[in-house]
Amino acid sequence: MKFRFWGVRGSIPSPGPRTARYGGNTTCIEVRSDDGTLIILDGGTGLFPLAQHLLASPPRPPIQANIFITHSHWDHIHGLPFFTPLFIKGSRVRLHGAYDPVTRSGIEHVMGVQLQNSYFPVSETQMGATIEYRTLDIGAPIEVGDAVVGNVLMNHPVTNLGYRIACNGRSLFFTGDHEPWHNPYPPGDSAFDAFEQHLHERQRAIDAAMEGVDALIVDCSYTREEYPAKAGWGHGTFDAAIEMALRVGARALYCTHHEPTRSDDELEAAFAAVTARYRDRLGSLEVHLAFEGLEVAL
Repeated sequence: MKFRFWGVRGSIPSPGPRTARYGGNTTCIEVRSDDGTLIILDGGTGLFPLAQHLLASPPRPPIQANIFITHSHWDHIHGLPFFTPLFIKGSRVRLHGAYDPVTRSGIEHVMGVQLQNSYFPVSETQMGATIEYRTLDIGAPIEVGDAVVGNVLMNHPVTNLGYRIACNGRSLFFTGDHEPWHNPYPPGDSAFDAFEQHLHERQRAIDAAMEGVDALIVDCSYTREEYPAKAGWGHGTFDAAIEMALRVGARALYCTHHEPTRSDDELEAAFAAVTARYRDRLGSLEVHLAFEGLEVAL
């Protein structure tokens, strides 16, 4: 199994010379199982260059793709209408994701919203591919080719599924957007203990889904100094990601969802500072900054 990053920025695309080394596209990760099954994690703007790569590489179209959406915020879905295989007759694209309690619909809502005539000139009926939708049951794994894709509920203002992909003894986990747990009640408040127990149960479920993965791909939007001003926005820190990777016994950590206002130089400086703090605790854990084009074979 192998995976490749096509988009590593968070919140909004940030192209330009300040982000040229790591890339300005938003979240999209290509995963290939051992038998070549194509699994795509999120449909940010990185989905467009991935589509161009697929069309230029053997085997030629039609394309068979399985796209797993972590959640429906724009930076994770706004590449979907520009996924070129959708317009090629004979291609088959299956979109997987969670039920949306706001619209009370399944994963099909992410295409339905974007393809309204007010926002996009082409309707789904004009697309040549066969498009299928699979709304996932939380916690229930499914088979995709020779891989098994499991999911767990993460911590974000909207429903966000983290995905574990396992194939022939190798595995990776992608958090999507995830914020460290925080109890809003002060110690001594009548609600504190019950909520603390709830948080522990949620964290145990996430840790179990991540346990022992070969690659852990995590939302690392902020530094620990930046986080207090961003609390509640639904994003993580470099420090929290490293603590998570150490706790679950991951072999390698890939930091992604880079803050869009941070230049490549600033990103490297922030990364250097946090890895220096953890130098004596990392042990065999490898920690990497994700960049567009980074390909990893497990």
